[in-house]
Order: sequence, then structure tokens, then C-alpha cells
Amino acid sequence: MLAGGLLLAAMGVFLLRQGWLQTNTEGAWTATPGTDFVRGFAPMAAAVMVFLLVFGLLGGWFLAGRMLAPLNCITDATRTAATGSLSHRIQLPGRQDEFRELADAFDTMLARLETHVAEQQRFAANASHELRTPLAISKALLDVAHNDPTHDSGRLVNRLRAVNTRAIDLTEALLLLSRVDQRSFAQAPVDLSLLVEEAAETLLPLAEKHGVIIETSGDIAPAYGSQALLLQLTTNLVHNAIVHNLPEQGTVWVTTSAGPKTAVLTVENTGEKLSPHLVPTLTEPFQRGTGRIRGDHAGVGLGLAIVKTITQAHDATLTLTPRPAGGIRITVELPVAAPHTDR
Repeated sequence: MLAGGLLLAAMGVFLLRQGWLQTNTEGAWTATPGTDFVRGFAPMAAAVMVFLLVFGLLGGWFLAGRMLAPLNCITDATRTAATGSLSHRIQLPGRQDEFRELADAFDTMLARLETHVAEQQRFAANASHELRTPLAISKALLDVAHNDPTHDSGRLVNRLRAVNTRAIDLTEALLLLSRVDQRSFAQAPVDLSLLVEEAAETLLPLAEKHGVIIETSGDIAPAYGSQALLLQLTTNLVHNAIVHNLPEQGTVWVTTSAGPKTAVLTVENTGEKLSPHLVPTLTEPFQRGTGRIRGDHAGVGLGLAIVKTITQAHDATLTLTPRPAGGIRITVELPVAAPHTDR
């Protein structure tokens, strides 16, 4: 309407200033005075403006409806997700335009959010179960001591200390997972080979108790990350390889290597043959392979889950492969430089 009105007004002003309007009379072109111009041109201009008004309103309403229909679908999906239903997907049909890209990105976000929420719910349920177990054991031990005053107090204290230690270890592991998920840690250059030596030295008494031999080898492997968290990762891998080993004369191999862009840490062990379908689930929280490991160093079922979280926080790659002869091979590939310079 505005563009059409300005155009007609400009034409009218130009013709009025000229003082004439050309018309065709009996085959000849003559000049018409300004009054006749107003009589002839103004009604035509008004009719054109009315047409533009009707056409603009109807056409704008139609085009706006077609253009905003995908946005309405996205809005409805957003409201559905706000109610807690994350299984809904837009799946917008049509050509690949900006609205289609927005809808696809929203579907991808919903899928990831649904997976994340499911993992958090499963983790919370497992953590509650694991924390309830030592508390229930402690309550049972105290009830026995209360009902039987002649019960051996020394044995009771030792068992309560062991149960309490397990609960503390589990709580610390949960806190570590939370801290790593938030990436609230500083990063710096670190040598994986030194971390391997420290972890092997720390866990040597445990390996000797289980009759397991630890063999370390490899070159200097400079990586980039948190030294404390990478030491925790290495310790968890070696600890897991020791306790999930053959009952007698087992072996754990820990090697490091350096590449052009990554530093590689590999931990292998002897043990039972693992199903290829079981291996990917070992990094889930509270998953303990083929069964629960007995003993003082059974762990809390978060060893490989912590390894996975630390690996993701360092933008690294974690690979689990079953060995044909039994046991498992775990490989961690860490970047040698900071993935993001502003982190």
C-alpha cells in the first residue's frame, strides 16, 4: 500500500506540474488541463489503491499463514517438551529451508535430552540402591549388637568400618563424577608415562595380593588435560584390570605411545572371555562385568564410568575391545594440545 501510494502520488505530481495529461482524441494526442486530470486520474488511482489494499491483506494473510505454519509446529513441540514429554518429534516435512533446519536441530536436541534424562534417572536409581546397601548392612549389624550384648564388639567394629569405607568411597566417586561433568578443572601438559608409573606403584600391593603381574612399557606420551583426573583415569583402569583378572597368575599390560595429534594409553589384562555385546555396557554406572567382585577392593561399580566421564571431559576417545584369549583391551586417545584455546 505504501509503495503503491507513493508511486501514484509521484506520477500525479509530475503530471500536474507539467500542466497536462495526454489523452487520445480522434486519433490525435492533445493536452488536458489539470482539472480534467484530477477528474480522470484520481478515480483510477483510488481504484488501484483499493485493489492494492485488498490484494495486500489477503495475500499477506495467506503467505504469513504458510510461512508461520512450521513455526507453529515448533512452538507446539516446545510446549509439549515443557510439560516433561521428551519423546515427541516435529519431523517437519517439506523442502530444506531455515524452518526445516530449525526443526531438525530441535528434534536432535530433544533426542539428546531424552537420552540424558534417561541416563540421569537410571544413574540416580542405581546410586540410591548402592548407597542403601551399606546403610542397610550397618543397621543390621547394629541391631544384632543391640539384641545380643555378648556379641564380639571387635568383629562388629571391623565390619562397620569396612561398610562405612565403602559408603565413603561411593560418595567420593559420585562427587568426582559431578565435578568432571561440570568440567570445573584446570588443564595443562602432562606425561601419561609418568602417570602409568605412579598408578602401577600405588596398586602394586593389590596386584601382589591377587597374584597379578603388572607390566608397563612405552614411550613418553605428552598429552593435555588435568593431571589429577588423568591419574584417576589411569588408576581406575589398572585397578579394574587387576580385580577383574584370572584367579591366579594373571597379567596386566599397560603401555603408552605418542602420535602426531594424540597420546595413547592402553591397558590389557587376562581374564574371562567377554561377549562383544557385554563390553559396551561396562562403562555404565554400577556395571560389574559378569558378576560382582568379592573382596576388600571390589570397588563401587563406578570405575569405568568415571573413566568414560573423564575421557569425554578431555575430548578424548575411549575404546573397549574383548581379547580373543580372554580379558579386555581398553584404549584411551588423548589430545596432545588444548582442543579449545579459550578453555
